[in-house]
Amino acid sequence: MTMTKADIFDKLRTVLVDAFQLDPEKITLEAHLFDDLDLDSIDAVELAIQLQDITGRRVKAEEFKGVRTVGDVVETVHQMLK
Repeated sequence: MTMTKADIFDKLRTVLVDAFQLDPEKITLEAHLFDDLDLDSIDAVELAIQLQDITGRRVKAEEFKGVRTVGDVVETVHQMLK
């Protein structure tokens, strides 16, 4: 099953709302995970675990080193699914 970036964004928004009680309105591709959404390093680990459910594979730390925004997460997951 091929997921588009829009599909990934929709799933990611659901995860962020459900797991971190975030306001869906704040979750945009430009939203910074730490500055705008107030996630911390523990939240980032939890997010990586949630992403394993989406991708079906283990998320490696190096794949997430450069991730800062919701858009970065979408792009990273998209690359993982290729």
